[in-house]
Amino acid sequence: MTDYDLVVIGGGAAGFYGAIQSASRMPGARILILEKSNKVLAKVKVSGGGRCNVTQHCFDAIQLARHYPRGEKELKRLFKNYQAKDVVDWFAAKNVILKAEDDGRMFPQTDSSQTIIDCFLNEAVKHKIKIELERAVQQVKPLDNHFEIYTSGDKIYTAKKVLIAIGGNPNLQFYQWLQQLGIRIIPPIPSLFTFNDSQKQFKELMGIAVPNAEVRIATTKFQQTGPVLVTHWGLSGPAVIKLSAWAAEYLHDVHYEFTALVSWVGPAKEDEMRRLLTTHKTLHGKQKIYTNPLFNLPQRLWQLLCTLAEIESQKIWAELPQKNLNKLLEGIIRSAFHIKGKTTFKEEFVTCGGVDLAEVDLQTMESKKIKNLFFAGEVLNIDGETGGYNFQSAWTTAYTASQKIKA
Repeated sequence: MTDYDLVVIGGGAAGFYGAIQSASRMPGARILILEKSNKVLAKVKVSGGGRCNVTQHCFDAIQLARHYPRGEKELKRLFKNYQAKDVVDWFAAKNVILKAEDDGRMFPQTDSSQTIIDCFLNEAVKHKIKIELERAVQQVKPLDNHFEIYTSGDKIYTAKKVLIAIGGNPNLQFYQWLQQLGIRIIPPIPSLFTFNDSQKQFKELMGIAVPNAEVRIATTKFQQTGPVLVTHWGLSGPAVIKLSAWAAEYLHDVHYEFTALVSWVGPAKEDEMRRLLTTHKTLHGKQKIYTNPLFNLPQRLWQLLCTLAEIESQKIWAELPQKNLNKLLEGIIRSAFHIKGKTTFKEEFVTCGGVDLAEVDLQTMESKKIKNLFFAGEVLNIDGETGGYNFQSAWTTAYTASQKIKA
C-alpha cells in the first residue's frame, strides 16, 4: 500500500494546477504536494507586479504557440487540446473572472495575485490535497509499481505516480536528482532580461519610453519591435525583454557582450528616412532643429540625437550640412548601444533549458523512460515571452499530465 496515489514535487503554478486537475478527475485520490521552501505559489504572488498575469488573451492555438522561443512546435499541438480560453473558463467556473488589458495580458478583476492563490488553496482543501513545506526532494527511486521519494528531514514518501513541477533554475545542480534518473537536462541559462549599456551615453534619458521602436542585435537576424524604455543601466521595455528570450542562447554564447541597434521610429528603410529628412530640410529651412522634434520622438531624446550628430542648439535646417544630417539619420534608425551584461527583469526570471522535450511523451507529459513519472511547467525546456505565456504553458502541461495521471 503506497502513501499516495500522486505526489507532486513543487508547490508552484504548475504543481498546484496539476494536483487540482488530477484530483478533480480522481475523486478520493490521495494527493500530496511537496514544496522545498516555506511557502507555496511564490512566483504567482509576485507575478505582474503582484497582480498575477495569469495568461494572454490569444485564443488561437497556432498564434499562441508563436510566442515561445523554446517549445513552439510542441505547444502548438498541446494548445489544440487546452489553451488560454480553457484557462479563462476554468477560473470563471471558480468565480475568478479574468480581464484583458490592451496588450493582451490577462489579470484577475481584483488586480490581486492573492485571488489566484486563494482559489488554488481553496481547491486544494476541497479535494483534500495535502501540502508539506520545507521538503526538498533529494532522490526519486522508481520501483516495480511505485516510487520512493527521499526528502530533507530524512522523510521518505511512496507514491503510485509522480508529477515533477519544480520550475526553472539557472543552476544545473538544481536538476541533479533528475539527471540521476537518466533524464537529459538542457543546461539552464537565463531568459527575459534587460540590457546593460557599458557606455551610458543615453543615461540622462532615464525613464523615457518610445512606444514603437525596433531593437536589433548587430550582425544577427534577431530583432523585435515594440515599446523601449531607457533606464539608468541601459535598455528595457517589452521589445528588449522579448528580444532577450528569442536570442537567449546566442547572448549566453557571446557572454552578454554585443551591440544593440535601436531604431527609435520602428522598422524603417534608410532611403525613406533620408528622403523625409531632406524634404523637411527643404520645406522648413528656417525652423530650429534642436527644439522641434520630428517623428513624435520625445524632446529629450531628439535633443540628445542632435547633440550626438554635432548639431548646435541654434542651428536651423537650412544651415545643416549633409554630414550632420547623415549622423542624425544614423542616430534615429541605428543608435548603437554597447551592451555588457544583463539585469533580471523584475520577478519575471525565466529559465531557457531544463528537461529535454525529447525525454517526454508530449501527448501525456509522461517520461518516455520511466512509467508514471510526469512533468509540467518551467522544469521543461519550454519558455515564452513575457505577458502570461509562461503561466499558460504551466497550465497546459499540467492539465495534459492530469489527463494521463487519472488513467
